[in-house]
Amino acid sequence: MGHIFDMPIKITKDTPIGELVLNYPETVDVLLEYGFHCIGCGLSAYETIEQGAAVHGLNENEIQQLVRKLRAVAKKSIKSQQGEQEKAAAVHPDK
Repeated sequence: MGHIFDMPIKITKDTPIGELVLNYPETVDVLLEYGFHCIGCGLSAYETIEQGAAVHGLNENEIQQLVRKLRAVAKKSIKSQQGEQEKAAAVHPDK
């Protein structure tokens, strides 16, 4: 059986912003960098990355770049969490 850290990161332009932020809170900085200053607004819970990007004037190439960057940040965070968990297991092997 696979480990949770081995699961693929499912971030696409169709991912709702609210879901993205809930599952990968570390992506908030990237969204802010791209002008998504309304992350906490009611629409962000249902609006997709693509819809939000279009409202903020991003073109298709910029949306693809944004999605790649969001995936990279999420993947880096997951690897960091995995490393921390492995260190903790080494210090406390019976947990």
